[in-house]
Amino acid sequence: MKNELRTLCHDGDLGLDACQFQGMEQPFPHHFHDYYVLGLMEAGHRRLFCKNVDYIIGPGDILLFQPGDSHGCASSGGEKLDYRSLHIPQETMLALAEEVTGVREPPVFSENVIRDQEMAENLLRLHRMVMEGSREFEKEEVLLLLAARLVERYGRTVSPPACAGDEVARACAYMEAHFSERVTLDQLCRESGLSKSALLRAFTGSRGVTPYRYLQALRIGQAKILLEQGVPPAEAGLRTGFSDQSHFSRFFTQFIGLPPAAYARMYQEDKK
Repeated sequence: MKNELRTLCHDGDLGLDACQFQGMEQPFPHHFHDYYVLGLMEAGHRRLFCKNVDYIIGPGDILLFQPGDSHGCASSGGEKLDYRSLHIPQETMLALAEEVTGVREPPVFSENVIRDQEMAENLLRLHRMVMEGSREFEKEEVLLLLAARLVERYGRTVSPPACAGDEVARACAYMEAHFSERVTLDQLCRESGLSKSALLRAFTGSRGVTPYRYLQALRIGQAKILLEQGVPPAEAGLRTGFSDQSHFSRFFTQFIGLPPAAYARMYQEDKK
């Protein structure tokens, strides 16, 4: 897209990624991540759907997503999106939470959309340092300040179960074990003991996404790991259950905002 910029940068010192979109028009379908997301809206308005709640978000809003939070967004009013975010793996967040609270438990956000000027300033400051490739320990200080405010103001330390209900849990477990294979709705119904319509209702109510979206998010998460390890995009797609390269590239870009090859290059450059 003309004048559109998508940038993703890995910081090996902090163990996190920084992402930036400028002039973005692409909608993002309902999906979830296996990492924490701290996002800052800088320009444009979007309609955000998160855990069955509908928001209109705009400049200055901070988005907080924990692993498994179902969300998606679309343009509101035809405006282009300027947005930057930090993607923090669960292990990194656990270490930060332990540093701040003394308890090694994953924080759970009490809200998904907040306005906090001090936090926004620290998020922007840290994001810029990561994007610029700073090697100063100042960025670690800013990350700790950001984590402290996040956990103390907007977090709690008791995480709900990943899947509510035995039937949904069995369907989740089956997809987690067989994501690289062909999975059918009939198989999920046999595993869960529910009819197709009952499974769709229960699964969507529990996870906020359909079983198919859940499966695709699992596959994308595993593909990211392979790409980070240097596996070629075509092979990563095949090893995670995608039928062909175009299918893989389309879903990866929808979920991550970058094509697989661009995501892989970021990690190759970081290792140089």
